[in-house]
Amino acid sequence: MQENYLAKWLNNELTDTELAEFKKSDEYASYIKIKEASSNLEAPAFNIDAAWNEHKNRRIVEESKTIQLKPYKRFLQLAAAVAVLLVASYFYLGTLDQSISTQYAENKEVILPDTSEVLLNAESSVSYSEKNWDKERNISLEGEAYFKVAKGKRFTVATDNGTVAVLGTQFNVENRNNFFEVTCFEGLVRVTYNNKETKLTAGTSFLVIDGKEIAVNGPENTAPSWINKESSFNSIPLSYVFNEFQRQHNVTVETKNIDTKQLFTGTFSNTNINLALQSISVPTQIQYTLEGNKVVFYAKNAE
Repeated sequence: MQENYLAKWLNNELTDTELAEFKKSDEYASYIKIKEASSNLEAPAFNIDAAWNEHKNRRIVEESKTIQLKPYKRFLQLAAAVAVLLVASYFYLGTLDQSISTQYAENKEVILPDTSEVLLNAESSVSYSEKNWDKERNISLEGEAYFKVAKGKRFTVATDNGTVAVLGTQFNVENRNNFFEVTCFEGLVRVTYNNKETKLTAGTSFLVIDGKEIAVNGPENTAPSWINKESSFNSIPLSYVFNEFQRQHNVTVETKNIDTKQLFTGTFSNTNINLALQSISVPTQIQYTLEGNKVVFYAKNAE
């Protein structure tokens, strides 16, 4: 992995290929955890300008010396901000004493302290506080997971796109880059997105793509298709289909002369890569080549 991947990732400058490679690294889960923690940090109230003025009033200095102190003031401001960030990150991350993640082509089952079940899809992670679980059933999610929540206190799933709150039910949450979908399979789910709450009953879904809410039909099955080793899509842009294909088959996908915004409806196998390739290419009338762990999709008229 190139040394500048982390910096490019923080600036959202990675290409799809670079991002896929970066997510395979052992450090990626830790980076996600720190990024989520930092986004929830709130610095304590402190007026550094007032403190600085008080310090200046205690001394009588010449104008030239005052000018020399200005860079030092900026340094103090930066140092204080960094110190707050580091200390708060340390204590915040310390509360999330449990973190479980999956790699490409991997699923994993997690049993929470109240016997609630979490099934993690490929390239996903959850974090929660085991010692505080009896007080607050809060869990942080990056990626996709299916939840079977034991009845009890409020159960909250936090993502960088929105939050999902329930008491006891079964639902699926997918939280990927510019993609947020919640599907209720049993009971009642409350989804909060952009400070707006939407209630989902069994058999209904909530979908946001690129910041836009999309009307979507509810699930036809009693559980998400990936539980049964398949990935299903209903009018979803090809770019997200390709991303899911990468995750499920642990390959790198490249495209050539293809409109990845075109909508795809269909299902592909998560265990048979050749069958999956046929399931994607035939209805979209695109070609592909498979060499090792790299797949190139291209238009028929592409050279």
